[in-house]
Amino acid sequence: MEKLSGIKAHTLRVWEQRYDLLQPKRTPTNIRYYEDDDLKFLLNVALLNKNGFRVSKISKMTEEEISEKVAELSEVNYEYHTQLDALTLSMLEMDEFKFDRIINANSEQIGFERTMLEVVYPFLEKLSVLWLTGSMYPIQENFITNLIRRKIFVAIDRLPLRRQFSASKFFLYLPEGEKQELSLLFLAYLLRVRGFQVIYGGPDISLSDIKDVYRINKPDFIYTIIDETFTQDSVHSYIEKMQEYFGESQLLFSGYQVVAQEVKTKDNVRILGSLHETIAFLEHIRNENSKTFEHSYGA
Repeated sequence: MEKLSGIKAHTLRVWEQRYDLLQPKRTPTNIRYYEDDDLKFLLNVALLNKNGFRVSKISKMTEEEISEKVAELSEVNYEYHTQLDALTLSMLEMDEFKFDRIINANSEQIGFERTMLEVVYPFLEKLSVLWLTGSMYPIQENFITNLIRRKIFVAIDRLPLRRQFSASKFFLYLPEGEKQELSLLFLAYLLRVRGFQVIYGGPDISLSDIKDVYRINKPDFIYTIIDETFTQDSVHSYIEKMQEYFGESQLLFSGYQVVAQEVKTKDNVRILGSLHETIAFLEHIRNENSKTFEHSYGA
């Protein structure tokens, strides 16, 4: 509860005793334990408290009044912890309306790319804590990831589609068994918004599929994420095959397994260790493309 809410265990005990804020159950050995509704309620209380509401006042509010105040804050307060708490609540309560208001309000204020980088991705990292503590169900994760996926699709569709033959061409895919499609979709958005050509392969792509794409389109870059697959097999052998088959493209790899197996870069292979490193690489390529265009056609 302390890790998920940001409220120290000692403070939580004081709130329970002084304000009767929560009434945790106890095990036969007298250890406190909390249920799902307790967590949702505490996240609401924590969000209000972090935004200046005294606990003595919160303890006298009805659940409906607390929910209304939280909804107001999630729309007008763009502080990091406020947004994370609000998104966590929208997932636990499976509240699409609350999620939509948070993402839309942030997108209008700071733009979609920053909303993803500064709000959504830190929230996704927080999901791992929720998993470890058993504080969410698989259906809740599916619910929120599907909503995020839909937002990315909408953002991509809003971008104008232009034929830019001078722009570098990227092929994006996930190997068979890999499930990090949210990250792949967001990369498609980042590429499109920077003017690159994108061929989106999606998940469960075999080497045979990539060969077909390579033969038809000859992409400048082939990008994939290896996060969950190849836990038993070697990532090195997969990359060697990629290099053998697609030697004229630059191969871009990211994901936990690439780092964990300490993949060494080769002539046309580049490891991108993080999302921020990937964005920096894209900016570098875009600048190089601009220089080439100006040299060929004049400023």
